[in-house]
Amino acid sequence: MTEPVFTKIAIIGAGLIGASIARAAQEYGAAESVVLYDVSDNVRQRAAGIGLGNIAADLGSAVTEADCVFLCVPVGALEAVAADAVPLMKAGAILTDVGSVKEQAASALSAAADGRVHIIPGHPIAGTEQSGPEAGFPTLFQNAWHILTPLAEGDADYAEAISRLEAFWTQLGATVETMDAARHDRVLAITSHLPHLIAFNIVATAFDMETVEQGEVVKYSAGGFRDFTRIAASDPVMWRDVFLHNKDAVLECLGRFSEDLAALQRAIRWGDGETLFNEFTRARSIRKAIIDAGQDSGAVNFGRNLPKGDEDESA
Repeated sequence: MTEPVFTKIAIIGAGLIGASIARAAQEYGAAESVVLYDVSDNVRQRAAGIGLGNIAADLGSAVTEADCVFLCVPVGALEAVAADAVPLMKAGAILTDVGSVKEQAASALSAAADGRVHIIPGHPIAGTEQSGPEAGFPTLFQNAWHILTPLAEGDADYAEAISRLEAFWTQLGATVETMDAARHDRVLAITSHLPHLIAFNIVATAFDMETVEQGEVVKYSAGGFRDFTRIAASDPVMWRDVFLHNKDAVLECLGRFSEDLAALQRAIRWGDGETLFNEFTRARSIRKAIIDAGQDSGAVNFGRNLPKGDEDESA
């Protein structure tokens, strides 16, 4: 067993990511003690019932003496939770988050900083459409990227804190990369945020169309639409906050997407098969590049048609 990176970690928010950090930290020995706290009494009870770790009755008892505190709460709640947590944390501890918007996270966490705690925003690029403490599992971060967006602090203690947090995520199976917060938000706007927005919209559009019965939408769902519904099943609170706090980057990407979509619309209207073929060919090559990079499975239909037990776990 690899030596623990931290003696005690505190996880605030026992949803999918928080629960998965708890599971993984215990499974891979990255922390000696795991303490969780959630503002919801119901969530705390459920987390206790499935053995996620030590469940704290309040925020203070969770973060006290913790070497690292993970804020696994919606982006819009970061500032308030950080403000409550930092005064209760020990000097030299690390405060990090798992939010999908890093400029806002840096601002929210920095507003709570008192000079004693190391603020290191982070984002695991991993997840499912499931939510709640029961959704967590230890292998969620295996072979996933974890992006850290450190603040502009250059002292040796801060650098050591970054190294320890990198070691923790590496022990959970992630590949850690450091990135500027603004760049992170632009990249994630196109690779994650805009695809979710499209999924939410296309599913809603399908159910709003007067010419299509809702029962038919469900009954005759093809694979593509089913994939959109999976994405659209993601936590609405989390995604509401993502779009409200990364609106500039999302709107920039949405503008470009709308222009490209209009070009395809024109090609369809005018029967321009060459343009359609060229664009579809270019898009297909991106799919191959993602598979070659190990970011997804090349199994037919994502391995869904394989006999039970033979599915590719990356699907």
